[in-house]
Amino acid sequence: MPRFHCPADLSPGAEIDLPAGAARHVQVLRLQPGDAITLFHGGQDGPGGEFDATVLRMGRSDVRVQVGAHHAVEREAPRAVHLLAGITANERMDWLVEKAAELGVASITPLVAERSVLKLKGERADKKIAHWQAVAVAACEQCGRNRVPVVHAAVDLSAWVRAQTQGTGAEAQRLLLSLRAGTQPLHAATAGAGPVLFLSGPEGGLSAGEEDLALQHGFAPVTLGTRVLRAETAPLAALAALTLA
Repeated sequence: MPRFHCPADLSPGAEIDLPAGAARHVQVLRLQPGDAITLFHGGQDGPGGEFDATVLRMGRSDVRVQVGAHHAVEREAPRAVHLLAGITANERMDWLVEKAAELGVASITPLVAERSVLKLKGERADKKIAHWQAVAVAACEQCGRNRVPVVHAAVDLSAWVRAQTQGTGAEAQRLLLSLRAGTQPLHAATAGAGPVLFLSGPEGGLSAGEEDLALQHGFAPVTLGTRVLRAETAPLAALAALTLA
């Protein structure tokens, strides 16, 4: 059954107009009045779950539905993993966000690192964040998640350290993907089943200064093994190991 993100007040029996994006998707699928769909709010807080819904009317640019029964089903990972990931070039960041959402990431903070090819600021940054948030929404619609991970504003590491307000919580274990001496295997460094903040760099990795700054603020250096993974692959490998184990 088609699933659509609908960040509106959902309650059984209510009649609502779908948001523009969901309405366009319904029209592309050529759904008709009487067809059944699934809606989910997607917020990190609130009742969660998903709702049955029935298409009532198809307009030229709008779609009206009636909300049906609520199902308190969740498909979240048992461990909250927050990615602080170096921004990669071209479409690779889109791919990272999409797959991270499918794997159950709790949040993503795009990191403007010293070696990032793509530098974001101002209106361009706002558009990119909105685009990546839409990518996360689409991934959740596809994979069955009812909680959409938040894509935070892009930030450099020094600004993130100063702010310390990226939603990870003070209790999160901090892990840094690193090639320097003294690293531990990821599985050996992970303590318990609590939340994790995983930091990785862009193409070329983090600079020595960025790694030093991370280590000074509680990040433990870890390795994913002997092979060198691409910048968009490494955080996903860590995420899979932490959420699917």
